[in-house]
Amino acid sequence: MKDAYIVTSVRTPGCRRKKGALAQTRPEDLLKTALNGVMERTPGLEKGAVEDIMTGCAFPEAEQGLNIARVVAQMAGFPDTTCGVTVNRFCSSSLEAIALQTMRIKCGWCDVAIGSGVESMSIVPMGGNMPRPHPEWTAKCPDVYISMGVTAENVANRYKITREMQDEFAYHSQMKAVAAQKAGKYKEIVPTPADRYVEKDGSWVKETFIQDFDDGVRETTTVEGLAKLRTVFAATGSVTAGNSSQTTDGAAATLLMGEDALKKYNQKPVARVVAYAVAGVKSDEMGVGPAYAIPKVLKMAGLKVEDIGLFEVNEAFASQAIYCMQQLGIYENKALWSSESDSRIFNVNGGAIALGHPLGCTGAKLCAQLVNEMRERGVKYGVESMCIGGGMGAAALFELVE
Repeated sequence: MKDAYIVTSVRTPGCRRKKGALAQTRPEDLLKTALNGVMERTPGLEKGAVEDIMTGCAFPEAEQGLNIARVVAQMAGFPDTTCGVTVNRFCSSSLEAIALQTMRIKCGWCDVAIGSGVESMSIVPMGGNMPRPHPEWTAKCPDVYISMGVTAENVANRYKITREMQDEFAYHSQMKAVAAQKAGKYKEIVPTPADRYVEKDGSWVKETFIQDFDDGVRETTTVEGLAKLRTVFAATGSVTAGNSSQTTDGAAATLLMGEDALKKYNQKPVARVVAYAVAGVKSDEMGVGPAYAIPKVLKMAGLKVEDIGLFEVNEAFASQAIYCMQQLGIYENKALWSSESDSRIFNVNGGAIALGHPLGCTGAKLCAQLVNEMRERGVKYGVESMCIGGGMGAAALFELVE
């Protein structure tokens, strides 16, 4: 089989649902920015060389419907010959898109492709506009439809993840992101045109400005402040808005090529896609997914946790992130994840608690963050992973190209 390589990986900023800079920007325009951004950062490659664009989206309906991948390929100026398809595996949708494009390249069905993701949680609500669970199945087995927050409480209760542990973890996520912003670490961000509507002379007028940073990072976060927040999903629980991921708007895109295409278009890759795995777990504790998916993908490659130089694991909730770290043998060594440590390897520039979790976009977003940080640090192996609604986990392994 051929190898598949990541040439360029970018993302828009992640901005807060309803209150953030991208709240009034349509998802098509977010994805258009990401697609144009990945091409602009790949000099010497024309859009016509891209055979297919695959876009992950957790709720592909309304403004995100009608096969948004194909629609936006046209909006972004790709020719008719560039195809498009939308895929959905909830929180790992765009990592699935990258993995599927990788497999197509590896088996020789494609030479140049883009895996991408988009989610406007401000415009298309979580759960969709008209969710209709199957009534008989809901009565028999409601867990597959369960609130993600309730699953986070289940993980905390079953595996003794205390409120104090969760708040401490959330604090460090914010502080890592604060430090990364100040140091200009998020080089994968594409400055993004953002729309807002203002009233002038009795009419609503669209204004456009450029957003170039994640606007959910909270520099003033303290452990004491987090401890004062009310729980959200259970009166006597431990999961709060402060130790959960932010609901966010954003898009991301990754350009992949095979070896022949690299030579043909004179491109130098950043990383090789080594392996991808998904793992099924109980629906009512879906957050434990990475604890099963990561060992599975490492086994495929004959590697161990100790071989991995960087982890990007989606912080859907602090409770599930801590559990997964415990199972990987990372949590107990605070130097591996604390904002105060220079030797940390886990979510080194902050995670979704600080940067947000734009559902279907997250897989491609984490890919952009991970491979660019691998390049900055010269790290050989990096792993990306996330839990998935319905009871799954996904993980991908990348190898830096020297």
